[in-house]
Amino acid sequence: MRRPQSTKTFGGRSSRRDFLRRSGRLITAGSLAAAIASRSYAAEDNTINVALIGCGGRGTGAADNALSTAGPTKLVAMADFFQGRLESSLKSLAGRHADKLDVPPERRFVGLDGYKKAIDAIAPGGVAVLATPPAFRPIHLEYAVQKGCHVFMEKSFAVDAPGVRRVLRAGQEADKKNLKIAGGLMSRHSIPLQQAIAQIHQGAIGEVITAWAYRMHGPVGFTPKSPGTSELAHQIRNYSNFTWLNGSFLLDWLIHNLDVCCWVKNAWPVSCQGQGGRQVRTEPDQLFDHYAAEYTFADGTRLLAQGRHMNRCWGFFGCVIHGSKGSAVLGEGINQPRLYKAYKAAADSLLWEHKGPAPNQYQVEHDVLFAAIREDRRHNETERCAYATLVGIMGRMAVESGQTVTWEEALNSNLELAPGLENYTMDSNPPVMPDDQGRYPIAMPGITKAY
Repeated sequence: MRRPQSTKTFGGRSSRRDFLRRSGRLITAGSLAAAIASRSYAAEDNTINVALIGCGGRGTGAADNALSTAGPTKLVAMADFFQGRLESSLKSLAGRHADKLDVPPERRFVGLDGYKKAIDAIAPGGVAVLATPPAFRPIHLEYAVQKGCHVFMEKSFAVDAPGVRRVLRAGQEADKKNLKIAGGLMSRHSIPLQQAIAQIHQGAIGEVITAWAYRMHGPVGFTPKSPGTSELAHQIRNYSNFTWLNGSFLLDWLIHNLDVCCWVKNAWPVSCQGQGGRQVRTEPDQLFDHYAAEYTFADGTRLLAQGRHMNRCWGFFGCVIHGSKGSAVLGEGINQPRLYKAYKAAADSLLWEHKGPAPNQYQVEHDVLFAAIREDRRHNETERCAYATLVGIMGRMAVESGQTVTWEEALNSNLELAPGLENYTMDSNPPVMPDDQGRYPIAMPGITKAY
């Protein structure tokens, strides 16, 4: 994947030039099957121990996928901020994987430091499944790599530029230790999407000119604060509603299609400007209810991202690509990607569509990771995941400030949304607090600083 043109570097390495050649290779069914059938790179009995950190719905799903990979696996430790959520996750997993669970009460950890204990229980050589709110991802990834564990980390992978840089450094350290790191951008492991983008890269719709990434649907939910609940617990339970925890709707809800459009373009954007606000939303949180971010690539072509969560409005979830000779409709939310020999997506202009079965992309991303562990071959998606995250962060910076933000300005920003987060305890106050009317600070374009 081409990177924004720049003479600056990160960590002494060329800034962003050729990682897609490493991380964007297609995983064919044949190579995947061969890898799965290969020798183990875990314990002598071939069992790979797993720890789940973050036991919500997505974390439970990821643990299910990990335990469904070929070869013996065992879930031996769990950690979450909430006891009830941990126990509910364990019960759910027992329904499918009772013979693969070994999580006695002494290996069920509650609290902000539980991730350390869970990772310690599988270190070295186990797989840490990281699925807490994104703000914690860099901290947990660093610790897992430090302890010699392989990692599956859910999106998003950071909420600010200092977090992105921590993720990049952890990925570099993982390579030094021969650790395997997978990231939850599961669309990269969709066979239909891989084939569609391969067609585009081979020139099926000509030179890519414009890409649109959409996520348009109803409102994001909000759970009112319960009596006796701490402010920190309340915000973590509603992490999608607080910028310091999820990095904004634009980042955490559009990251897949932002990444898909950059994959199609085979480049990262060099700058972004945009607009957004909070027009109809009344819930006491930090969410804008609409975003529009315009990204520019080094060659002058554009990526337009729209995100909206409002009732009774037009809805669409996917990507639209225009090339010099045709168009494509694909991305997260589009189960059947299609290419057209015109700009109108009509049946009589259909150029290509996927044929045949489509393996579960959530499962495939775990199959690839565990196969790489068992075969002892390189697998590290950290850099791509970090840069996809930076695309969303740069968009948030531009939209919330009303300013144009460059890639380098975004990457080099020292603005932390939750300074000192690794030192928080269950009794800590979060970095944003409600006013006397129970409302939280909201970004104001033209006033809020970009970085």
